[in-house]
Amino acid sequence: MAVSGLVMIAYLVAHVMGNLKVFFGPGEFNAYGHWLRTMGEPVLHHEWGLWIARVVLLTAVIAHGVSAYQLSRRDIRARPTAYVHKRRRASYATRTMRWGGVIVALFIVWHILDLTTLTVNPHAQAGHPYENVVATFSTWYGNVIYIVAMLAVGLHIRHGFWSAAQTLGVGNATRDRALKTLADVLALALTAGFVSVPVAVMTGVVS
Repeated sequence: MAVSGLVMIAYLVAHVMGNLKVFFGPGEFNAYGHWLRTMGEPVLHHEWGLWIARVVLLTAVIAHGVSAYQLSRRDIRARPTAYVHKRRRASYATRTMRWGGVIVALFIVWHILDLTTLTVNPHAQAGHPYENVVATFSTWYGNVIYIVAMLAVGLHIRHGFWSAAQTLGVGNATRDRALKTLADVLALALTAGFVSVPVAVMTGVVS
């Protein structure tokens, strides 16, 4: 679960950097979208690099989901009767990791239908990612779905990054504060980066 989570975080860092190219106009953003389909050429055929990235990401998502289910079942078997008093020290992100994961999983399906297959994008133009992003965030529901999902992603990363460090043996008593700070900064930066795109469209900064 820790390894698959870190793979997805690495993807999110790369993804948000690409998304922020929308602020440089349609020419640069559409060129970025075209590059995604040609990366690796001429060693790789057209879109092979993109499909390799998709397969790796899909594998990480499935591994993460299966691991979450297995850990949840193990948790239930270890403690079939709930505690009388719940720990109040647990953070909001910790308590909502499972629901956050469900929200993110549902969002991934929506996101693919919206900006990859263009199935639910009412004004989609194949080969015009900039225009499709603007079309998505010109609708109230597109903004609500995306922003809620990105907040869930931020909370998930905040707890998940630190947990992964503990699982992989990176954390210890002296590094805990630094790792928690890094988790907070990473979660905040990614959330702000992703949310800035729909906000920019809503306010007319990107149009």
